[in-house]
Amino acid sequence: MITENLETVVAEIAAEMAKRPDRGAVAHYIPELARVGPHAFGIAVIDADGNVFAGGDADVPFSIQSISKVFTLTLALGKIGDRLWRRVGREPSGSPFNSIVQLERECGVPRNPFINAGAIAVTDAILSGHQPREALGEILRFMQFLAADPTIAIDEAVAASEQRTGFRNIALANYMKSFGVLENPVEFTLGVYFHHCAIAMSCRQLAMAGRFLAHSGRNPSTGHSVVSPQRARRINALMLTCGHYDGSGEFAYRVGLPGKSGVGGGVLAIAPGKASIAVWSPGLDPSGNSHLGRLALEGLAKRMGWSIFGV
Repeated sequence: MITENLETVVAEIAAEMAKRPDRGAVAHYIPELARVGPHAFGIAVIDADGNVFAGGDADVPFSIQSISKVFTLTLALGKIGDRLWRRVGREPSGSPFNSIVQLERECGVPRNPFINAGAIAVTDAILSGHQPREALGEILRFMQFLAADPTIAIDEAVAASEQRTGFRNIALANYMKSFGVLENPVEFTLGVYFHHCAIAMSCRQLAMAGRFLAHSGRNPSTGHSVVSPQRARRINALMLTCGHYDGSGEFAYRVGLPGKSGVGGGVLAIAPGKASIAVWSPGLDPSGNSHLGRLALEGLAKRMGWSIFGV
């Protein structure tokens, strides 16, 4: 019965989002993203049994941008464990994702791993002891493994576009370097960071990659354990409180699920014990989160009764 309901709900949401005139504005500060039209919408939901329910442009690859930070955080915690928290905090920022203000007040330690400064620090932790190409390859292979799809690749045009225009990220990295938060050469860390943000995935691939977070750290179809249940719970907690920058509270209020957005218009959301969900619509709200993506997830959580806070 739930499967039938979910199939109907996903189809209805895809149809509703296709008709909405309010679609947000695409990210203009990354030239390659500015070229993406605002009319696309995709959704994919994968339940505990591995059934996939998809609608709209669910198989169109898009630049996942900051959603990659969920997976780099997972990798970094696997490498150095809780020592990571000496270099990055776990609190919501309440500031734009590329703000430098808090870094100045807090001695170069980023507020959380999902704002740009925090993700750069996490990337630096993965890079330590490796060449940039090796670290980037590890990140990409991890994403391919989780999604069970070796075709997932980096959009080199997007990566180059970010490197040409990423002046604020360069400033953030240099500021952290001055406090000793970054261990590696700034240009190496930023090179890896820009490239993993430029990974391109479809909603179907992204929802598959996030399944371990919906099922206590393991893929329920294969039984493979990616992280411990405790670590999966903590990653989900950070997604809920910090995953949408200074729009995180609004997302928790309206959707009630852990989620991570990216300025490419994607959102990965987790319904613990039930489903992994990915939506994509390139138009953003003022906080840099997908406008239609949030509306779609709000509707899905409400109709399925999936909010972690109750129906």
